[in-house]
Amino acid sequence: MEFMDLTQLETGEKAEIVEVSGGWGMMSRLEAMGIRLGVTITKISAQFMWGPVTIQVGNTHVAIGFGMAKRIIVKKNQT
Repeated sequence: MEFMDLTQLETGEKAEIVEVSGGWGMMSRLEAMGIRLGVTITKISAQFMWGPVTIQVGNTHVAIGFGMAKRIIVKKNQT
């Protein structure tokens, strides 16, 4: 198994969220966007040099700031 933060995932790759290191406010904000432990996401795009990361959660595209994306730990799917 390969664990990494969301910023290290390549565009187009799928991964399962296994850990989020953040306070109650961050967890609440991510939960409102459908981002929670065990959810499979697909990385859609990332901006050069610390810009937002866009992921697909279900049928929805969500943009997450670089700092927040660094705190989301994922397990890359073996497909």
